[in-house]
Amino acid sequence: TSPGSCFWTANGMRIYNRLQELMRAEYRVRGFEEVMSPNIYSAEIFKRSGHYDNYREDMYGFNVEGQEWFLKPMNCPGHCMMFGSQPRSYRELPMRLADFGVLHRNELSGTLAGLTRVRRFQQDDAHIFCTEDQIKDEVSSALKFVFDIYSMFGFEFTLALSTRPKKAIGNIELWDRAEQQLREALDGTGKQWSLKKGDGAFYGPKIDIQLKDAIGRGHQCGTVQLDFQLPLRFDLRYLSEAGESTENDNTVSVTRDEQRDLPAGFRRPVILHRAILGSVERMFGVLCEHYSGKWPFWLSPRQCMVIPVSDDAFEYASYVKNWLYAKGYHVEVNLSNKTMNKKIREAQIDQYNYILVVGQEEENDMTVNVRLRGQKRPVGTKGLQEIADDFEEMNSPGALGKPKTPPIFRRASAANS
Repeated sequence: TSPGSCFWTANGMRIYNRLQELMRAEYRVRGFEEVMSPNIYSAEIFKRSGHYDNYREDMYGFNVEGQEWFLKPMNCPGHCMMFGSQPRSYRELPMRLADFGVLHRNELSGTLAGLTRVRRFQQDDAHIFCTEDQIKDEVSSALKFVFDIYSMFGFEFTLALSTRPKKAIGNIELWDRAEQQLREALDGTGKQWSLKKGDGAFYGPKIDIQLKDAIGRGHQCGTVQLDFQLPLRFDLRYLSEAGESTENDNTVSVTRDEQRDLPAGFRRPVILHRAILGSVERMFGVLCEHYSGKWPFWLSPRQCMVIPVSDDAFEYASYVKNWLYAKGYHVEVNLSNKTMNKKIREAQIDQYNYILVVGQEEENDMTVNVRLRGQKRPVGTKGLQEIADDFEEMNSPGALGKPKTPPIFRRASAANS
């Protein structure tokens, strides 16, 4: 019906949305702004970006009123249009734009593989527009972001620097400078990394982060790519500090190509392409095997099942379900005519994190009898508010669970009198 595109059921969407919620929460504390760009573009934008000549075979094209159009395979051209839509100042940099827009890539049918290789997907895509002086800090920050998220999931991963491919755009001096910046950032992590010669994107070198799944297979998910080319192609610019001309600004070496058509006082930004989950579909597939269906509570689509001991407890069981559901948790109640033990066994097989059994005694005390996934015997009885407090504590992953307190104000320099 739609090869390479997934039909997401309700349980799948719960996990899918939760992964995006994780990234959105982190974006807020790490200085990213979420944007949205169009799904289709005329061919002109891809001719300008270089994708038309270098990536067209992997794009879905069609005719609109006699003109060639494409479904977008990536977000970077649209983000360049956004950056260039108004005058920019060095005071706005770094500008970190994030986008969960739907992407389509024309993958060969023989390369499709479950959720790990699809044609329609969404990425936790971001583009950071910064000055050259900010590159090292932004790359280091991006890598720390990757390490934080992957450590939270308990992933093992490897790092690799992919350098200039044969089919590359731009001059060699720009490529050499970009590759050196990434080398320095990788060395600064203190982690081992490898070199993948000729495996970079056509517009710039990149750091690839490859995960290992539960059975040892590698998956390319995260990436950090440095790009000097798109700012040139889209004529992106920003007003430098104090309006100084690029000719007199000696803080950074600048090639003649970078100064092309730049008025005095303006400079080119650098773009950092960054993804952590990568394709949400691929990350979902990796996590399925990583957790073997035993999802942690915060990510689980089946957080709680309420089971009445008899028909007389149906009403209270429904109340418990609705009470917890109203607090935002994924809770279900089994009101079938099966035996209580059969219902408990089915909930265990379905890997519910919590099984709450209720009867007349629990109704009288407004409590629930608690069973945890993986434990054969009940752990005890708890009040409704107590179990809700437990849920709240576990409903945030490690990265989200850290307190986000406002920083203390400290003046960096003396105030003007």
